[in-house]
Amino acid sequence: MANRLYWIYQPLMRFFALSDLHVDYPENEAWVRALPKKDYQEDVLILAGDLSSDIHRMEDCLNRIREVFGQVFFVPGNHDLWVRRGEGMDSLLKFERIQEICGRAGVTTHATRIGLVRVVPLLSWYDFSFGQPSQDLRTRWADFRMCTWPAGMELEEVASFFHVLNTVIPPVPGEIVLSFSHFLPRKDILPERVNAEEYFLMPVLGSVELGKQVDLLKPLYHIFGHSHLNSARLVNGTSYINNAFGYPSEVKITRKKLVELPM
Repeated sequence: MANRLYWIYQPLMRFFALSDLHVDYPENEAWVRALPKKDYQEDVLILAGDLSSDIHRMEDCLNRIREVFGQVFFVPGNHDLWVRRGEGMDSLLKFERIQEICGRAGVTTHATRIGLVRVVPLLSWYDFSFGQPSQDLRTRWADFRMCTWPAGMELEEVASFFHVLNTVIPPVPGEIVLSFSHFLPRKDILPERVNAEEYFLMPVLGSVELGKQVDLLKPLYHIFGHSHLNSARLVNGTSYINNAFGYPSEVKITRKKLVELPM
């Protein structure tokens, strides 16, 4: 009944999901610039992180996307918080700058009600609750070099810092919750072909605490990114969807297009 009522009041609005645009690649940036401005003016885009490590390119991309869609929701990913020598800020300060950019662009970063749908952005970071990283992973994973945190701040504390910022309120009767995060809220939402217990990158994919927040929200959909392994899994009544655009070379594991959420 809630779904029917929603479409009575807002028959033209559609919800789309996308993550990991990585517009540092010219091909990906060209795709964003080719989005038709007239086709999505009544629609909502859920953008689950990893636009660009360059804050100026990120702002340009958000402004462009905001021109295309009626409303845009965004949470930053790990690449968005990379900092380079000479930028004069750590990753937490860059996070604050990104929030300011979103405000100027009219991009929504907080929980918001749209008709009967409550869209809930969830900030997070990986905290090794999915497993401890090997020395090989610590050496190869770029975040360990490209992200800079305040002195003495461990990654578990980074994850806690972001989790505390989230607004997690259980749904009320008749309400549809749509939540999203960049990082994974649970291990078992990767594609079935991936063995979560043996997957090399699992320690840096997500957080158990994030999963607890999603469980409290009981969303109809939870959108996530980060893994670049497009998937759709139904777990405990929630559809977990990863629609990562990915790197130009990732043509077999990503769709390279928007995905509409059936409401």
